[in-house]
Amino acid sequence: MTKRRFRDYGFSVGKLPMGRLNSITDVPGVAVGHVTLNKNLEGNCVRTGVTAILPHPGNPFREKAVGAAYVINGFGKTTGLVQVNELGTLESPIMLTNTFSVPAATEGALKFMMELDEGIGGQDGSLNVVTGECNDKLLNDMRGLHVRPEHAMEAIRQAKAGQPVAEGAVGAGTGMVCFGYKGGIGTSSRQITVDGIVYHFGVLVLTNYGKGEDLTILGKPVGAFLNQPMIERGNNDGSIIIVVGTDLPLDSRQLQRIAKRAGIGLARTGSIAHHGSGDIVIAFSNGSLIPHSPDTGFITLKCIREDGPLMSECFRAAADATEEAIYNSLFMSETTTGRGGSVVRSLPVEDVLAYLRSR
Repeated sequence: MTKRRFRDYGFSVGKLPMGRLNSITDVPGVAVGHVTLNKNLEGNCVRTGVTAILPHPGNPFREKAVGAAYVINGFGKTTGLVQVNELGTLESPIMLTNTFSVPAATEGALKFMMELDEGIGGQDGSLNVVTGECNDKLLNDMRGLHVRPEHAMEAIRQAKAGQPVAEGAVGAGTGMVCFGYKGGIGTSSRQITVDGIVYHFGVLVLTNYGKGEDLTILGKPVGAFLNQPMIERGNNDGSIIIVVGTDLPLDSRQLQRIAKRAGIGLARTGSIAHHGSGDIVIAFSNGSLIPHSPDTGFITLKCIREDGPLMSECFRAAADATEEAIYNSLFMSETTTGRGGSVVRSLPVEDVLAYLRSR
């Protein structure tokens, strides 16, 4: 059966229109690249990779996107989020990978940026690289440290703007498990209109969380209906990284308010943000870019007003796109065999569709 996205079966999430690609790359200038490591070594299975999200086509160090982060549950090993929230800016690609590969992915992004800009680490200061992770040890030989800095560099180079994003078991999502089924990368987008201009909210998720019986789709208890044997995670409750991007001009405080609402979309799918789950939202806007070295003592930052319904529509866009992106990560993933012969099956789509259509 050819994999199709959730919306391709006639379902939708919310009432806002989606972008042309229904992807984070509907946000003008945003690019996504994957490097997938999927091979069998003697005694080991490599099921992992790197995903890179570029906030705009320029030099993110010289022209910083507005940034914010929100931690739903903090059992995670990210880099860079402290400075993002302190300064309200994003100055690097956003890198996603497995837990033990955060140092390698961060180093790769750092090397890429130093090649791009000779001032980094010298006369123009340090670079804050943002990297998120989920634990793929069920399927991947995580102790083998198979992701290297060059893989992260290649993911950045492979990033394409305005193009469909590969979903499911690709890039950082290669070895991830969601609600006991194969998870991974998913994406979705929404549009809102402000003063006659269309703006975009795009979400990309890395899904690796949840218990099978909790899976909920469009408010229906799909996991309880499927009643499949649980994949044993051991001491790993899983995680999700949610990346929210927009071209709507926002300040960092506004962006963090919107990032919080991505958690509503996550909750709709059945997540309770388990104790051992790293549930983290990284958000950015390329609607106003902040120069690294302004010519004057003041900068002008455009942002939306908050005394009307617009902010609530932004909340709706983030929640709905997050929910649908998670569904896409499940619908687009393939059954995967990995470390120690572990098999994680793809979501039984036909059974799910029959159940949803009967309700």
